[in-house]
Amino acid sequence: MENDNFYEKVYQIVRKIPCGKVTTYGIIAEYLGTRNSARIVGYAMKAAHALEGIPAHRVVNRNGMLTGKDHFFTPSLMRELLENEGIEIKNNRVVNFKDHIWRPESD
Repeated sequence: MENDNFYEKVYQIVRKIPCGKVTTYGIIAEYLGTRNSARIVGYAMKAAHALEGIPAHRVVNRNGMLTGKDHFFTPSLMRELLENEGIEIKNNRVVNFKDHIWRPESD
């Protein structure tokens, strides 16, 4: 299935996100050359929460919002994981978002 291959490409990128950094669905989509597929990246991340070794908590929306939080085992887990990595969260949003953003091309 074509989505399976795309999802694996997404997961390869997500595995590279450093501790204490986040990226967005759109940044991942753009890096993969499919700029308009941020929503598909979101679907991949929704499917990733039960997979081992994929730090899905490090992927947020373009405004730093924890839009994927409801797909974790508990609604607070995404926030807790990010806070454990030193990222401050307020009102389900990454504080100082621009300071924490990571882009694949910088790796």
